[in-house]
Amino acid sequence: MSTEPETTEDTGPGTPGTPEGPDTSEARDTTGTPDTAGTPDALNAPDAPDAPERDAAAGGDPEGGAEPAGAEAPGEGDGAAGDTGTAGGEGSGDRSEAEAELAAQRIERERIERRKAEKKAPIESGTKLSGSAADLLAAVRAVESGAKPLATVFAEPAPAPRRQAPEPVRRPQQPVPAVVPSGPAPEAVESVRRVLARGGAPEALAPQVAAALGEAAGDALQEDPWQLLRIGGVRPEQADGFARALLGADCGPDDERRGRALTVWLLEQAASAGHTALELPALTAALAQRAVPDPDAAVQSTLAEGEALAFQDALEEPGAPAPRQEEDGEEEERPVRVLVGLERYALAEESLADGLARLVNSPGEAAGPWEALAAGVTGGAAELARAVAGHGLVLHTGGEAARAEPAALLGAARAAGLRAFAVCHTPDGRRRLGVPPGGGDDASPASPTGTVAGVLAGAEGPGRDADGALDLDLLIVLDAPQLDVENAAMLVESLRDGARLVLSGDPAVLWSAGAGRVFADLLAARACPQIASRTPDPGPLGELVSGVGVGELNQVEAPGKEVVIVPVRDAGEAVHRTVQLVADSVPRAFGVPPEQTVVITPGHGGAAGTRALNSALKERLNPGPGRFGGFDPGDRVAYSPAPGRTVPGRVVTADADGLHLECAGAPVVVPRERVEQRVRHGWALTAHQAVGGRWPAAVVVLPGDAAQALSRPWVYTAFGRAERHLSVVHGVDQTLPKAVAETAAKPRTTRLQTLLRAQVPAAG
Repeated sequence: MSTEPETTEDTGPGTPGTPEGPDTSEARDTTGTPDTAGTPDALNAPDAPDAPERDAAAGGDPEGGAEPAGAEAPGEGDGAAGDTGTAGGEGSGDRSEAEAELAAQRIERERIERRKAEKKAPIESGTKLSGSAADLLAAVRAVESGAKPLATVFAEPAPAPRRQAPEPVRRPQQPVPAVVPSGPAPEAVESVRRVLARGGAPEALAPQVAAALGEAAGDALQEDPWQLLRIGGVRPEQADGFARALLGADCGPDDERRGRALTVWLLEQAASAGHTALELPALTAALAQRAVPDPDAAVQSTLAEGEALAFQDALEEPGAPAPRQEEDGEEEERPVRVLVGLERYALAEESLADGLARLVNSPGEAAGPWEALAAGVTGGAAELARAVAGHGLVLHTGGEAARAEPAALLGAARAAGLRAFAVCHTPDGRRRLGVPPGGGDDASPASPTGTVAGVLAGAEGPGRDADGALDLDLLIVLDAPQLDVENAAMLVESLRDGARLVLSGDPAVLWSAGAGRVFADLLAARACPQIASRTPDPGPLGELVSGVGVGELNQVEAPGKEVVIVPVRDAGEAVHRTVQLVADSVPRAFGVPPEQTVVITPGHGGAAGTRALNSALKERLNPGPGRFGGFDPGDRVAYSPAPGRTVPGRVVTADADGLHLECAGAPVVVPRERVEQRVRHGWALTAHQAVGGRWPAAVVVLPGDAAQALSRPWVYTAFGRAERHLSVVHGVDQTLPKAVAETAAKPRTTRLQTLLRAQVPAAG
């Protein structure tokens, strides 16, 4: 049967319907999630980014390396392939984009905390933390306990007048090829390799272990073999086998070291599924299912060692009456939930809540340029401008067409003399935002747009003032649902008092690859104005996607065959029809070349996952021997510069330095030893990988065994990647309309709403 859109008549243009014929597709794990049998639902989020498919401690599939989702944990993300540690070997001393981003974040945190410490008396933390982390945690505790009013704890002197501020440091404008720096010391790698060999683990893990455990990694691993769980892709049963080989009779399921390591591993797994913490009962139940005899003792030991933090958050039911006063004057006890989380996410979430409260409670004066801001725009942008003029934090929601409103706000703010800048999730998001008049092109120093990663790494943006804050009056963040707690905290900490922050995005798309659900939590907290765009997405595609967003798979009129259904019976046929669509039918019918068509499928593994589809598409579109790690010049790739991030690119060449890519117009060099972990073929992506971009044409592949992976946000995101044409390779029978109508995003356990309620009154 022809797969050409102009000749496909099985279902025809319109709503994805029910294909004829039985479903005989092969069963597979469409999400690539690690074995979670017997694990509580809190750790099994179907909408979470794809997890690793490689069995690291046993070798396994080399292409299925750990795929990051924001944290250094097994099962992280949906990037090209997660970097689970710095590889050894020789390399350039230049820092990669990922390393530069992490270093910039660390320096920024230290600068801001040092500035606060100079202006405040020391605060006794009462914990095992030290330095800025202890001060931050103590400040949060002081607010929660009522020891100090919010204004005392977080108040800072007013910023210096604008005219007296020094010239901010500007970024270099020439793109610098990204090269991964050299790994850990060869002596440390060799020491770890010997320990791994004694325990029967693959020696290839040595560079990753050395990078994770430091210079004394060999001794640390010998003393505590379960530290192997720190490496992405290693599973508890593999770490147990390694420990038995090293410890012999001294190894047992009740070993305290095992309990701590499994507790941290489970919290990392939860973070890869989007949770910033786990409720204590869920955590202890998961430990019990991993054969830990005393789960409570394991959790307490982990807390005592400072490897995790515990919290008691009050349970607040909407509309519930306020707590009553007891006879002795005490307030009646309120029900609480006990949560346990890793320090990095706990402190990031608390820091984010503090920063948002600072913006909400000190918006500055709505005078001067702010007062005249709304006069420069019309329609929905004017409503947004009025809200921004009087508030430090504003949320803006809408679909793809609604991006015009924050774009208009950006142009009006700059025309009014305000220092305004907008950031997006990906370079393609910046392209779709456009540049306001007078803003310059994307490569110009005057360009008012960038990416979140670029601003945090210091490679893009307006520069910083003497206090380390972004030299801005207004920051607009597009694609806000993709913000995880760590990146969101870094952005908010970078804003000075009196600056405005606009978070704009489509709340129906998939949430962030990293831990947290920042935008959804802020919408639910109602702590600031929320402006909902009334600008609909146009055409049949806009109508179809809008219906999916409210749980309806509507039949749409598509006279130009903007939407075409291609029924298939099994996964093999799905791959065959997908290749025909990309290579022949879509280019002939719509003039869209293969390099401008994206294929989206629910998972990496299986007979119709990204691997199978990429293999078939490469054979058809760019055949070659794969002389460098399976890649040839001209291959489309998905490059993962940092956990949870995916950048589409193209292979340019390969030499002794590594694999040379072109990503978003910039050169990238991936060293030979990092290619396997950071680069995948990129004709076919998952929805999490594709969420930040759009293409002229999209082919969404739904094989029969993808049914369990489908949800309303997944379908909404996948269908919404198409600008002109959408083909749906349909083999899921009635599962698709059922998923759209009934399967919403699975909740994530976070604390942001609770933390905000303690500091910011609801906006109503």
